[in-house]
Amino acid sequence: MTKGGMTIHGFRGELLSVSRDPHHHPDAIRYEPDGLLVVEDGIVVARGDYMTLAGRFPGLAIEHLPGLIVPGFIDAHVHYAQMDHIASHGEQLLDWLDRHIFPAEKAFADRAHADRTASLFLDELLRNGTTSALVFPTVHAHSVDALFDAALDRNMRILSGKILMDMGPEGLADTVDSGRSESDALIRRWRGRGRLGYAVTPRFALTSSDAQLQVAGALLADHPDVLLHTHLAENLRECAAVADRFPAAQDYLDVYDRFGLVGDRSVFAHGVHLSDRACARLAQSGAGIAVCPSSNLFLGSGFFDFGQADAHGVRIGLGTDVGAGTSFSLLHTAGLAYQAALSRHDPLDPFRALYLATAGGAALLHMDDRVGGLEPGQEADFVLLDCAATPLLARRTEHATLADRLFALQILGDDRVIARTYILGQCAWDRQGTAS
Repeated sequence: MTKGGMTIHGFRGELLSVSRDPHHHPDAIRYEPDGLLVVEDGIVVARGDYMTLAGRFPGLAIEHLPGLIVPGFIDAHVHYAQMDHIASHGEQLLDWLDRHIFPAEKAFADRAHADRTASLFLDELLRNGTTSALVFPTVHAHSVDALFDAALDRNMRILSGKILMDMGPEGLADTVDSGRSESDALIRRWRGRGRLGYAVTPRFALTSSDAQLQVAGALLADHPDVLLHTHLAENLRECAAVADRFPAAQDYLDVYDRFGLVGDRSVFAHGVHLSDRACARLAQSGAGIAVCPSSNLFLGSGFFDFGQADAHGVRIGLGTDVGAGTSFSLLHTAGLAYQAALSRHDPLDPFRALYLATAGGAALLHMDDRVGGLEPGQEADFVLLDCAATPLLARRTEHATLADRLFALQILGDDRVIARTYILGQCAWDRQGTAS
């Protein structure tokens, strides 16, 4: 249906979204068992019960989607340059980086390699129902160009930024001056293009000099629209090394704070080993944590303390962290988050897990006005989930309540559950075909 030169289309099906944290807002769960989503030029213009809403749009072309429709998943922390080394055996964080990851990232000196990997990476996101992501590239400026070019081709909402690491290994180290100039150039080259956003990205405190950490703070001050993206308190040996290097700091977070890197646009990955002081400072500043349970388990880092974060009011989202994480699936990641939380006697409700994988991640990345809730005025990024994708899931969910079905999808689900992924109301991946 065309209206005034604009394309309008309807999607009928079972609609579910959680636009606010149900831990604090139990009424945030929105569910229409027979719903209608009306999309005009990629934007949701109406949503509600099908029988109630359909009459407002006579002649509307309606596509029936059998399955559970949820907002597109939002990965709050993932490394595209590490995807070829997912499931690499042995070692905890620091040794794993030296043995597997730094050699892999050196290959991104070749722009063609970066282009190939970026394309495969984004297709893998779509195959797993992920429509938006905050992505670590490499120290090479063209690794960002490759990712953003591929994201423009797919019309995806992707945020990224060149890694700053002047104390990195040979072949991966930039300098204070090159890190500043290349980051400035990337921000100016990509600002306002497509659905892209920039993040100032020091790898972590140990790989940047004090002078480069000061540059990172200056970049944030000069460009208030960008994010800060780095790692925090992931591994005990890492935390000890940071304490040795910065003996005057109160804790790991305070290291970043001293360089102006802790603010309401700061996203810190992991946060497994945080003091109460650090949690209080995160909450006070508005900064948040991308929780990565798959990676934390795989590298033996520990379990994120959801109870501690909630007690202080820390904002959180979910990240797959591939390649330390073992799956691109945020459904699978949500299932592991439940297990991580339960290990600390804090069970994670399935609706809250969905929130963290969608609107919670959107809020963490400052895009919740645009994606994450399938609300009118937001962009129509959504996923069609198949509750009968495997014989076991079909049996488990056949007579289950909505909460039980959602929980089963998180515990038993993976990429096989994703029947279709939609970007701005257009099918970008179909299980029966390929990415379009």
